Amino acid sequence: MLLCVNVDHVATVRQARLGSDPDPVMAATLAILGGADGITIHLREDRRHINDRDLDVLRNVVPVELNLEMGATEEMIRIASRSLPDLVTLVPEKRLELTTEGGLNLNSSRNRLQKAIRVLKAKGIKTSLFINPSLDDVDISKEIGADMIEVHTGCYANAKGDMQERELVKVMKTVNRAVALGLGANVGHGLNYHNVSRFAETDSIRGLYIGHSIVSRAVLIGMERAVREMKALVRRS
Repeated sequence: MLLCVNVDHVATVRQARLGSDPDPVMAATLAILGGADGITIHLREDRRHINDRDLDVLRNVVPVELNLEMGATEEMIRIASRSLPDLVTLVPEKRLELTTEGGLNLNSSRNRLQKAIRVLKAKGIKTSLFINPSLDDVDISKEIGADMIEVHTGCYANAKGDMQERELVKVMKTVNRAVALGLGANVGHGLNYHNVSRFAETDSIRGLYIGHSIVSRAVLIGMERAVREMKALVRRS
């Protein structure tokens, strides 16, 4: 199972002063030293954290999977076609949101997503769709040509007790449906050191995509150690 670390919020701290530190490229390097199997960045339309320079440098220096999260816009498709990340994860994007709030609305954006996938795959870029825990969304993802999906785990992460168990079942049913259809199945959003083990226990999941909790811990103990500790949790499960 892959552990892919999102370094967006290292860039968030940098942008607070509009300076050059801390550098998400250095954070990515330390994450890889700590055992990360991939690095994720989200290049937003408003460039609120990760910027074009970050993408260009990371593309040149990251030896593991580089996953570019982005909206399915003409600008982002051009950028991805030029930079050639290993994986593009298409996500919904709202200017006023603090973070991605849920999965794509595949019914309303089906044609646009299918066109984006076609262009990206022609460039040899694997594509993933960030979806809600929904069997219908998995079926649509397969139909429009995605290589894999990433299931939004935010509701699971925010729930407690029996409600969390119900959310876990939803996510795992979605994962299993994807695997049955030949899609890679990833999960992410809100996963942390306390709740990740339930997903790490299964062989059905291709990758865990985690950012905020690792960066938060890294502020206190360092990026390499923070990633190493998360990697240990994944391996023990």
